[in-house]
Amino acid sequence: MNNSKIKVALAQISPVWLDKTATLEKILSALKDAVQENAELVVFGEGLLPGYPFWLALTDGAAWNKKEVKELHRHYALNAICIEKGELDAVCAFAKAEKISIYLGVIERPEDRGGHSLYASMVYIDQNGVIQSVHRKLQPTYDERLTWSPGDGNGLETHKLKDFTVSGLNCWENWMPLPRAAMYAQGTNLHVACWPGSDHNTKDITRFIAREGRCYVLSVSSTMFKTDFPANTPYIDEILKNAPDVLTNGGSCIAGPDGEWIIEPQIGKEEIIYATLDFNRVLEEHQNFDVVGHYSRPDVTQLHVNRERQSTVKFVKE
Repeated sequence: MNNSKIKVALAQISPVWLDKTATLEKILSALKDAVQENAELVVFGEGLLPGYPFWLALTDGAAWNKKEVKELHRHYALNAICIEKGELDAVCAFAKAEKISIYLGVIERPEDRGGHSLYASMVYIDQNGVIQSVHRKLQPTYDERLTWSPGDGNGLETHKLKDFTVSGLNCWENWMPLPRAAMYAQGTNLHVACWPGSDHNTKDITRFIAREGRCYVLSVSSTMFKTDFPANTPYIDEILKNAPDVLTNGGSCIAGPDGEWIIEPQIGKEEIIYATLDFNRVLEEHQNFDVVGHYSRPDVTQLHVNRERQSTVKFVKE
């Protein structure tokens, strides 16, 4: 086995919007396709399972106590993922059977926070089918805050995969210098940035992180077109009335440790994007810059990270 090279797959697909059962089937289908191409790491966009909350911008989502918004939120919650109840078991079993690793964006409704609020979470499943981290998005962006809750630092972890060290951040977290620094400090050299979609998100920051961290960066996005909304979605007529033809156009891409494109942003269609990455390029590019190594000054500036899973209550056994 050549541990210095890895084949990656970026699954630029749309969800079966707000339908977790059908979206899970689509995810498994994409995984099967990736395995046929000998992919070893497969990555998916932000909140793909069961989809991004587009209705907030299309139905006056900030209106107080609006019936339609409440009912759409309830529908979203019913289709969110509760990991504790085994709702990712099929994906984990597939990863174990095929010996692949997966980064999957989900909308999580976790029992450890009471089981009602929703989080945009990035789940890392290793090649043994074990969930190694669940990173809840630290700060939802703009109208996302009307339906997603702020996460915590528990999932700010890296993971070993062959010679590589992999990490992941959700969407605009990739613009946040300190979470990036937390990943660099743990040795990331293969960073996964997951997005709801569109090249306007990925075209600049992907290359910047790669150059700053001297790491590979996989920016993986979903697609979503007006024609993708299921007809049985609550308040579908109101959503479609205001929806553009293209809500997210993809934009998945890969940058190398020198900050140059390996694959430029791919837009306009669902597809799985493949590339083989060589760990040796990471070592070459760290020769002249290492943001947490020889080009750092920890005696002057340091970052402190709290990775405790947050809760409103702690129970002490007698």
